[in-house]
Amino acid sequence: MNSSVSANRVHFDEDSFWVHLSDGRILGVPMAWFPRLLLGTREQLEQVMISPAGLHWEALDEDISIAGLLAGFGDRTANNKTFAA
Repeated sequence: MNSSVSANRVHFDEDSFWVHLSDGRILGVPMAWFPRLLLGTREQLEQVMISPAGLHWEALDEDISIAGLLAGFGDRTANNKTFAA
């Protein structure tokens, strides 16, 4: 995987977030993959911090790597029981 790809910008619609990458691609990611984002307010979502490795939301305690998004991974935390059946 190319580690030189990074996020430039993130925006949201009702169900997804869109990550604009440095190589020109735009990833559409369902917020349902990341329950903490799904439960966040619009204000909290807009407070995303972009780093070379990924995305961070301090208020939501969420970190998402660009490499993980490119690999198709959603929330992989063992204690994520927000939407467990």
